[in-house]
Amino acid sequence: MREMTRWIDLEGAVNARDLGGLPTRDGGVTRSGRIFRADNLQGLTPRDVDLLVGELNLRHVVDLRSNAEVALEGPGPLTTVPEVRHHHLTLFAEGGRHTDVEADTIDGERVLPWAERVLDEELRVTGFYFGYLRDRPSAVVAALRAMSLDDGAAVVHCAAGKDRTGVLAALALEIAGVTREAIVEDYVATGERLELILKRLRASDTYRGDLDSRPADDHMPRAKYLEQFLGVLDDRYGGPMGWLAQHGWTVADTEAMRGRLRD
Repeated sequence: MREMTRWIDLEGAVNARDLGGLPTRDGGVTRSGRIFRADNLQGLTPRDVDLLVGELNLRHVVDLRSNAEVALEGPGPLTTVPEVRHHHLTLFAEGGRHTDVEADTIDGERVLPWAERVLDEELRVTGFYFGYLRDRPSAVVAALRAMSLDDGAAVVHCAAGKDRTGVLAALALEIAGVTREAIVEDYVATGERLELILKRLRASDTYRGDLDSRPADDHMPRAKYLEQFLGVLDDRYGGPMGWLAQHGWTVADTEAMRGRLRD
């Protein structure tokens, strides 16, 4: 892992990074080596597995992929490692056939009934993000709880490590008290690896059709998407913590997450 950038250098994944080292609202920083985020882990090499499990003490994999993705792509090499526990928690709001690539159309009245008007692209992306919370709130909460377990490091991932993973990472960082600016910066950091992510996913029949249905630039994570998502949670629920509380998140859960990411 390169300390200055938080990226984790893997041979079989291109969008893996640490949620440590981010500034918090009270002047602290999040702890490194506790929670990671990543793209699809199907291509991990033996060296990657040794790095993650041996050096970085990975013990929990939170897999946000759909049932179809897992069936088509397989569960991945980490499932053969006895030290690692897997938590498959699909968010099941995919717009494409097998992935969370944005659909061509979206029911704005159903997804964002409180929004007066937003740009089409913004509606498309944030609409899917709210779809995760609307359609699978129990999976969102369970995934965050799995990320909070304290018997080793955890990694949360989907296919690109951008949308589903981005939402879960943002919520975890919000719980830990990270500044909004840093949360958004972590979200858009995936853009640095977007070309590599798309090249990797296009090599798979599972993802190629969904990816090629839209221009590459449409897949770029933009600050306004996450800002819109968090802003609506602020307006509707008093913030992400308010939404979580309405769906069973407890004070003990918050303490567990902060115990993982804070000193």
